[in-house]
Amino acid sequence: MIRATFIIRRNAVDADRVVDVITLDHGDRHRRRIMLNADGGTAFLLDLDKADVLEDGDAIRLDSGWLVEVKAAPEKLIQISTEDPLDLLTLAWHIGNRHVPAEITNGAIYIAYDHVLLDMLQGLGARTEIVDRPFRPVRGAYHPHEYGGHSGHHHGHDHG
Repeated sequence: MIRATFIIRRNAVDADRVVDVITLDHGDRHRRRIMLNADGGTAFLLDLDKADVLEDGDAIRLDSGWLVEVKAAPEKLIQISTEDPLDLLTLAWHIGNRHVPAEITNGAIYIAYDHVLLDMLQGLGARTEIVDRPFRPVRGAYHPHEYGGHSGHHHGHDHG
């Protein structure tokens, strides 16, 4: 049985070592141990030390050294936008207050489709559209490879 015990983050993937691709939705990209079948037929056991999130563009390293690239599958999402950036920030606060995973872009926020949240957002004045696209929510402050690969602690002063 082929095992995979390591994730290579998208900025370090050697495309020449990729032998297959696996397409997973957001929920299926949060894993520790599971049998997986890649799109091209490669079957393997993902066996990580701890649960982690497989991001779009990451690769799973097989015990042979070959890589299986991770692709985010299209999902039914709510695209949220407003005319005023301050209003969009307020909506982001409401979404975060409900601990809902969200993808934040320059002009919109994306969340998984939920009719209750859709009604709430429309009631708050949001422009909403149901879209089908890959979902890439923000990982959060305690994931070091988020925001360019730096540790979670960086700001404009030193601790010396």
